[in-house]
Amino acid sequence: MSYLQANDVAKRFNGTSALAGVDLAVEQGESLALLGPSGCGKTTLLRILAGLEVPDRGDVTLEGRTLTGPARFVAPEQRRIGMVFQDWALFPHMTVARNVAFGLGKAGDSGRVSETLDLVGLSHLADRYPDELSGGEAQRVAVARALAPRPRVLLFDEPFSNLDAGLRTRIRADVAALMREMRMTSIFVTHDQEESFVVGGRVAVMSEGRIMQVGRPADVYQNPASAWVATFVGEANVLSGVATNGHVSTAVGEVPLAGTVRGPCEVVIRPEYLVVDPGDQGVVSAVEFYGHDTTYQLALNGTKLVARVIAAPDFAPGDRVSVSYAGPGAAAFASASR
Repeated sequence: MSYLQANDVAKRFNGTSALAGVDLAVEQGESLALLGPSGCGKTTLLRILAGLEVPDRGDVTLEGRTLTGPARFVAPEQRRIGMVFQDWALFPHMTVARNVAFGLGKAGDSGRVSETLDLVGLSHLADRYPDELSGGEAQRVAVARALAPRPRVLLFDEPFSNLDAGLRTRIRADVAALMREMRMTSIFVTHDQEESFVVGGRVAVMSEGRIMQVGRPADVYQNPASAWVATFVGEANVLSGVATNGHVSTAVGEVPLAGTVRGPCEVVIRPEYLVVDPGDQGVVSAVEFYGHDTTYQLALNGTKLVARVIAAPDFAPGDRVSVSYAGPGAAAFASASR
């Protein structure tokens, strides 16, 4: 049995299904990212794990002990599961130290508070109030408050969404590194694919109340379980073709396949595996230069494509080009019309 486990968890709100029989297993010391679009049920699942919602069906266990089940419900404060909320939920009338101590109850241990503030690098701000902190500092106070009671599991509900882009990138890397250093079992809820790949040793992709795929970020990216997963976890060109003998004929030529699909199919082609050269196969519709790479929007005989190169732009809108595939075996799925 896994360290933290949810089995066949279902939940409805006003007749609408939020979770439709979810199974999830998290190992001790693992950081898992729960990735999905808004409204897919990921926050509901997180709240059920924390004991803040009661499922209509299913059970939750931690270290083999049932926390939620048909005949048992352990109160949130007795689960030793910490949670960091999207808005951080700091008390404005309390100092940083008192906010952190709040999670320890009335007998707040000043030594534990100092130790936890050291962990997140905020010892020098112990006497400040939340309105005197930057967004990144406030976020780390919220993490410290959740860590102070020494939880067995830490849950993060979109914890970086209130930070500006630059700060968000740095803080999420810092928090992910801290979780790894502490070997803290943690779950990060996010709708951001890039973020999920940074914070999660594994990623669970959710849609419409179900988990569609669980795996290491590179595996989910390279071997998606469906065309929908492929497009959600990263940019993808999904092209129609006919598969024979391990290859599929597409608008960009022959593409090798990772699987054994035969006949009409949809093949997933990542933009970074397309090679753009001068030619007369299609036209450049738009160019987006990001400094570290360039994205081309292309039109090939009615087929729209996105290509990405790690270089400055060589082509401008209106240029005629040829496009070919230069990547590993691609994921493909039998066409729905078959």
